[in-house]
Amino acid sequence: MINQKSQSYISVINPQLQAFSNEGDRNSGYKYSWFDWFCLWYPPGWLVLFNRHWQHYHSDPDGWKWYEYGLFLIPGGFYLALLIRWLRLGCRSPRNEQTEFNHNYQQAFRQEILTPIIKKYFRAELQQIENLPATEPLIVVMNHAGMCFPWDFITLGYLLSEKRNWTIKPLAGVALFEHPWIVWWLPVGWSNVLGGIRAEFKAFESAVKERQVILYAPEGLRGPQKGWQKRYQLQNFDISFEQLSQRYQVPVLPVVCVGSENLHPFAINMKKIQRLFKLPFLPISPLILLLAIFPSMGVWAMRARLRYYIQSLEEIGVEVDDNRTEAYQRAQALKEKMQKSMDIKRAGMPVPQECL
Repeated sequence: MINQKSQSYISVINPQLQAFSNEGDRNSGYKYSWFDWFCLWYPPGWLVLFNRHWQHYHSDPDGWKWYEYGLFLIPGGFYLALLIRWLRLGCRSPRNEQTEFNHNYQQAFRQEILTPIIKKYFRAELQQIENLPATEPLIVVMNHAGMCFPWDFITLGYLLSEKRNWTIKPLAGVALFEHPWIVWWLPVGWSNVLGGIRAEFKAFESAVKERQVILYAPEGLRGPQKGWQKRYQLQNFDISFEQLSQRYQVPVLPVVCVGSENLHPFAINMKKIQRLFKLPFLPISPLILLLAIFPSMGVWAMRARLRYYIQSLEEIGVEVDDNRTEAYQRAQALKEKMQKSMDIKRAGMPVPQECL
């Protein structure tokens, strides 16, 4: 199945992508070997799969080598692989010049890597499709949770792209672009090339001005940081999305995700240590021992059924002089509406018309 889908993608592959790579015949796309299939179904192997796919389409002399990948898969082996790579690079961090968004690679990664994970592992579903507009631009806002790699975000972006063939650009925490763990885990520039937008106001505003479809979590890091005890309790919303929606007349589409809290169950955030190491969060849970033994599992998450309920499109507000007050009121009203819809969906009751 994967190979057939890879073949269908080749007709739109940008020849420049082929020039980046230095292994094998690029005309066949990314074909799964037995090792790739093993990595797909073995949690420490997801990081291997992400990096191998990147190296198929890009030149990556500073990237991981095949013998280092093998170490990922044994207990504690990642630390030895990290040391070997650091020494191989002359005791410096990896470098890569590929930092610009590439639509073609985003599509290749979606088709060849994300499809089996999202369809078979997370069993993701997009509900209430009748509320999904046919046109762009949009600011798609959703609840964010899980205290893990942002699979709830990645999955929604995949589903929307599949349904409308949109190019989705998620607003992502700065840590996903520059934190040392990310720099060593994944290829440098990986988040940029796949369309990530730094969660900073200027970058957000630039994307809105360009009339793009932007995926945004108004809770910010407060969503995943809240931990298991406060699961499915929406945290305070930032108001920037409402301000930019009014300023540039871009509609807001709310989406409620149910299932994301189970991506990393029973986790609590160690706030003091998290701040010390400048991490977005530092979970303590029954799974943390596995992560310590297999650090490559940092891009993995527990199997969960992710269901996304598309709400009705929000009316665009009119920008007024006291924009912050108006934006705050609208953001709070949307938070209450999404919380009510989430509570109803979790209880399995039909959603009242005002929550649609």
